[in-house]
Amino acid sequence: MSKCRLRRICILPVICIITLLQASCLEEGAVISKPDEFTHIFEASDTIVLRSIASVYKEKGFGNATINPEKNQVESDYIFQDEWRSKAVARVKKINWKESEVTLSVITEKKTAKGWELRRLLEKKQYDSIFSAIDLQIYRELYKMREGRGSP
Repeated sequence: MSKCRLRRICILPVICIITLLQASCLEEGAVISKPDEFTHIFEASDTIVLRSIASVYKEKGFGNATINPEKNQVESDYIFQDEWRSKAVARVKKINWKESEVTLSVITEKKTAKGWELRRLLEKKQYDSIFSAIDLQIYRELYKMREGRGSP
């Protein structure tokens, strides 16, 4: 067996181990000091946006959503799975009569020996998917209002 071939055989398991370690780190999520927040602007009043966010939370499996009209905020219950827990918080800010700004944060924590540790599992792409679902729900809410089945 040549030296070159022997090196390739020895290096291959090392490359596989490094790849597996990187993949396991991605599943665990990066430890962060404060939750990520992403912002999106919708063409709807703040009350319609609040209702739409609550519907999307329920649809996406975030549990019960609580709308706080004084704070213009929608917050989900914590969802527990093994040593993980997650919740979503959205703050709505009225820009003008037809636009509202939503700041969304999905808080994910892992139970460790030190307590609950904040982790990043979602990236911008997943937040964009949630914003798209909210946008679609806004159109549903507007249709309900137009048909007289929803409250303003």
